[in-house]
Amino acid sequence: MIRDTMIKTANGMISASSSSANAQSPGLKTYFKTPEGRYKLHYEKTHPSGLLHYAHGKTVTQVTLAHLKDKPAPSTPTASSSSFSASSGVRSAAARWLGAGNGSRALGFVGGNVGSKSISSSSSSSSSRIGSLGASSSSNSMTNSNFDGKGTYLIFNVGDAIFISDLNSQDKDPIKSIHFSNSNPVCHAFDQDAKDGHDLLIGLNSGDVYSVSLRQQLQDVGKRLVGAQHYNKEGSVNNSSHCTSIAWVPGGDGVFVVAHTDGNMYVYEKNKDGASDSSFSVVKDQNQFSVSHARYSKSNPIARWHVCQGSINSIAFSFDGAYLATVGRDGYLRVFDYSKEQLVFGGKSYYGALLCCAWRFCILVLDKLCKLVMDGKYILTGGEDDLVQVWSMEDRKVVAQGEGHNSWVSEVVFDSYWSSPNSDGGGETVMYRFGSVGQDTRLLLWDLEMDEIVVPLRRCPPGGSPTYSTGSQSSHWDSVFPLGTLQPAPNIRDVPKISPVVAHRVHTEPLSGLTFTQESVLTVCREGHIKIWMRPGVAESQ
Repeated sequence: MIRDTMIKTANGMISASSSSANAQSPGLKTYFKTPEGRYKLHYEKTHPSGLLHYAHGKTVTQVTLAHLKDKPAPSTPTASSSSFSASSGVRSAAARWLGAGNGSRALGFVGGNVGSKSISSSSSSSSSRIGSLGASSSSNSMTNSNFDGKGTYLIFNVGDAIFISDLNSQDKDPIKSIHFSNSNPVCHAFDQDAKDGHDLLIGLNSGDVYSVSLRQQLQDVGKRLVGAQHYNKEGSVNNSSHCTSIAWVPGGDGVFVVAHTDGNMYVYEKNKDGASDSSFSVVKDQNQFSVSHARYSKSNPIARWHVCQGSINSIAFSFDGAYLATVGRDGYLRVFDYSKEQLVFGGKSYYGALLCCAWRFCILVLDKLCKLVMDGKYILTGGEDDLVQVWSMEDRKVVAQGEGHNSWVSEVVFDSYWSSPNSDGGGETVMYRFGSVGQDTRLLLWDLEMDEIVVPLRRCPPGGSPTYSTGSQSSHWDSVFPLGTLQPAPNIRDVPKISPVVAHRVHTEPLSGLTFTQESVLTVCREGHIKIWMRPGVAESQ
């Protein structure tokens, strides 16, 4: 007999089947324990079972969580709505961060009539145009007049498609799919403050970028993008260098940044013509940071940031948009003053590339109202050295590192809903909780209490390991690096160590994404399977 469980979320009730929908592979548990209690697996989301498996290897699944509140008035072509983002920064106080996770890496809405171009899909041209959808039942756009967009949606990419799934539904399969014929989507971002309806960005491995209205895609019953604005068409700006990460600029009024595998970031204005010509000066030194602005006021993109030689793997803005963090193939974290276009500091991994980064912020939930505490003190990074590192903006260096993963770390995220038992009630969190996932298929949870951290001593016995104390600190801890410098990796014995409070194997495939919400934790594997783990006490309280 199938037993259904009703799960309460900020937007209503979620019906989740506890039988076959939650079937687990042998050896995987449906819960994991933390100091505050058990997190329980309640349901899963995935792509349609008929999706060809050969397409999986072309991309790695990333997830964006989007919340649509208000249904637009039928008489108006555009409408605005507040929303939540699961992977990136603040737009309107707490709403921007409710469910954010970045990188990626971690929200409207009917619209597309401000300088937008519809992407058609006819029998003669759909197979040759990027962004057209493979098979469409009609060449004309059809809308679902009964559609009410209110709800919470998961946007994720698998192979050559973008899928949209209703988080408030027990169905595992998505409610919408958008297929790209000649390229694969690799990154996406959502902006809840979009004024003209275009709130969703999609970056492709061809270098092409689209902005669309999420609500408009949900209202359309076809299988192609509708009302889309197209940027860097066929790689016209950067010779088709792959997109790697994409982000809206918090408070940027439609400005967004796209990172690429050639070490460049391009800054776009959403409301400018995406087909306008842009040319930039030649990069003289591939190893030096430089910024070049477009020669003409109508150009789009408006600027190019050359960050490094080799791929930029992930970008993330601070809560207020003042700072931009990047991590790359060369193993460096770089933090920039975005408005001044200047490097603040940077630091290197011990081995290989850095793959992900995330900023610290906090969300306090008081009487069902969410308050954002703007805390940009720390940045997380993870990568090919299997470590999770904590960087201090104030000290401009790594201040702690976590050992626990057995393979590359693919995502790091602060849990902004978790409340420390030592919180003082004024918004100053004494202890931080963050999570990481990796190619070892495991989710790790960490607690960081900077006031109690144990740091290495300056001296150690000849030939021996350093002892540890909260009093006398290592030379790395005491050192202060000047602004604008890239630091080498410190001696690994000089950096304080932290250990995970939880290490749990949650999937059978390598993991690519992690998101925290008020009621749950979402884990994502690179093949496009998503699991929702409810926090302790959430299911029992219903």
